[in-house]
Amino acid sequence: MDYLPPNLDVIRPILWDDKGLLLLDQRLLPWREKYLRFKTWQEVREAIRAMVVRGAPAIGITAAIGMVLAAEKIKAKSPRDFLAKLRRAGQGLKRARPTAVNLAWAVERMLKRAEREPEVEALREEALKIWEEDIAANRRMGRLGAELLPEGAILTHCNAGALATGGYGTALGVIRAAFEAGKKIQVFADETRPWLQGARLTAWEMKKVGIPVTVIPDGASGSLMAQGKIAACVVGADRIAANGDVANKIGTYNVAVLAKENEIPFYVAAPRSTVDLATKEGKDIPIEWRDEKEVHFCGNKRITPKGVAAANPAFDVTPARYVSAIITEVKVVFSPYEVGLRKLFEEANHGAA
Repeated sequence: MDYLPPNLDVIRPILWDDKGLLLLDQRLLPWREKYLRFKTWQEVREAIRAMVVRGAPAIGITAAIGMVLAAEKIKAKSPRDFLAKLRRAGQGLKRARPTAVNLAWAVERMLKRAEREPEVEALREEALKIWEEDIAANRRMGRLGAELLPEGAILTHCNAGALATGGYGTALGVIRAAFEAGKKIQVFADETRPWLQGARLTAWEMKKVGIPVTVIPDGASGSLMAQGKIAACVVGADRIAANGDVANKIGTYNVAVLAKENEIPFYVAAPRSTVDLATKEGKDIPIEWRDEKEVHFCGNKRITPKGVAAANPAFDVTPARYVSAIITEVKVVFSPYEVGLRKLFEEANHGAA
């Protein structure tokens, strides 16, 4: 039996059936499309850490399914024992990558469902619901954001498309929606060193859905902006602080500053689950540092002399003052972000009541 959303995107980074979780190995794209099978939460944790799957929403969905895999193997003497063992798995999954708030959010949501219904079937239902909600949110986000995008060349950094989500995409979802609405759009994709998510993944996705794309070196964006060749920038996010500061793939801050200097709109597209009101500002966001080998090597080829050091922060923080708007599935939020982001949750709680 397959556990798949009915509105699954044409690009499918995540598949799920009775035998476990299948992830499209994003380390191999665009050269090879290969799915890897994961049957335990420990294997899922390693898949997240090793970036078989990446992108905050996709990591959250994967972690939710990892919680189901954990629950399926738990031998418990009581509901309390079941919850204790499930919490241990959740803590292990959370440690895989600390910056993306969606990971912890998904684990906590699964634990809350388990507290109400400590049963595997209930958890399976909740994980699928998280996945379905993400795809629906991406499509709503796309429609809202498409209205903001001008025609012309849209610059994006890293990959915030279907590969980084449950399907369709956040930043690339906005671009796709604008293109599907008839706007004359082309994409300029920063290559995004050191993992080259722009060159490998964004370019692959845009080609897959038929949107014209040009890959540029990370250092070329400022020059192109100064020449008037970029109409707008749109990126995703791994965590948004309560004041509107945004953590995203390393290099995003550079793009935002250059966009501000050249009077080009800089938009951030992310689901409400990426907003972390408990984190007051960007300096409080934990930044993941990864193995320096990722900088020393491009693919399997070493590009630095042996014996030199490398620094490899995976994310940076863009201050809210550089952000033109934050596009969510609920609404587009403008400055002052402290007010607008808080209202996203106040309105949701009021509606639930």
